[in-house]
Amino acid sequence: MPKPVFPLDSKRKFTDQALIGHNRWHPDIPAQVQVKPGDTFRVDCREWFDGAIVNDDSADDVLNAPLAGVHVLSGPIAVEGVQPGDLLIVDILDVGPIPQEDTGPLAGQGWGYTGVFATRNGGGFLTEQFPDAYKVIWDFRGGQATSRHVPNVSFTGIVHPGLMGTAPSHDLLRKWNAREQALIDTNPTRVPALALPPNPDSAILGSLSGSDFERARNEAARTAPPRENGGNQDIKNFTKGSRVFYPVFVEGGNLSMGDLHFSQGDGEITFCGAIEMGGFIDLHVDVIKGGMATYGVTENAIFIPGNTDPQYSEWIAFSGTSVTLTGEQRYLDSHLSYQRACLHAIDYLMTFGYTDIQAYMILGAAPIEGRLSGVVDIPNSCSTVYIPTGIFDFDVKPGKNGPAKINPGMGVPKAAA
Repeated sequence: MPKPVFPLDSKRKFTDQALIGHNRWHPDIPAQVQVKPGDTFRVDCREWFDGAIVNDDSADDVLNAPLAGVHVLSGPIAVEGVQPGDLLIVDILDVGPIPQEDTGPLAGQGWGYTGVFATRNGGGFLTEQFPDAYKVIWDFRGGQATSRHVPNVSFTGIVHPGLMGTAPSHDLLRKWNAREQALIDTNPTRVPALALPPNPDSAILGSLSGSDFERARNEAARTAPPRENGGNQDIKNFTKGSRVFYPVFVEGGNLSMGDLHFSQGDGEITFCGAIEMGGFIDLHVDVIKGGMATYGVTENAIFIPGNTDPQYSEWIAFSGTSVTLTGEQRYLDSHLSYQRACLHAIDYLMTFGYTDIQAYMILGAAPIEGRLSGVVDIPNSCSTVYIPTGIFDFDVKPGKNGPAKINPGMGVPKAAA
């Protein structure tokens, strides 16, 4: 096993650990660990809510989730000799659930969860159709995920970190805050909000203390969106065997990571989506000196995906175009066309006996493929959703005898907003 450089004790809260990570982006958060180019090491990661979501049949914990405290990230990890303008090479050698126990109280110890936030808490990709809070528990066994809340489905996990990135510079942080506040100002009362401004409440900034902590907690950026430093990109193929090239904005790079997923569909459309868990990630790091200028990577990481994904050979696909549910034509709106493709898939799965929220949870957690299939044919973009047929234990293809009828079981726990 690679040397653990950021260990976490599963019996202690994130803020009670020997090394305390962070849940905001700020250049002044001190590195908790230093490694060298060429080093291989292990990092433990806590589930993004630090244990607030539990393994039961209620969605009250998702409705009342402590959103100001996410994401709990392990790091920063400084790489010796790395300077702004370099490219930090990060190889994902292995990633998986918490290995200490088969079952336990924390997501990752034999189980994980998929949730839908209430609209007032950020909602999801289909928040107009699903405005309340929901939760599905998934059990892990032999690399497979099954759920008592979504029967007749099982699939192999594509385990990956939802969030990994380098620290921003002061200039980059100011740019983030200015542009996101300008967006908020266009509709400051919108629900859900257009963006999340800095929020000192529940800020965790590693070992930063005193007046430096007080200043930084009011400046630090929330970790919810992806940005130029990588961050919360939620790329399902970002798994074992991947190599990432991160732009470096501060001395040491200050790499951080967390928000591990057992599986996810393209887009993580339920928002508290994927199958959330805690676990470990083994990394190897190196550096390309001056690589940002050499390769034109001035912002946003590039990566070479791993090749460990489950191989599904048969799919059923659904398409959508950029026309609203009320019949309004939009111009090449790929976001809308992907929503419509997802809604068509949900309608289809309901004919087999699933509820609408069960179908939505399948799209969020299972390894579906989402594609932009046409973005030039005015006025309609076309997006497609591919569902692997092998995840179902019944024939999900259309046939002359009509759809098979499954028992939807106990259903998905709901907490009305």
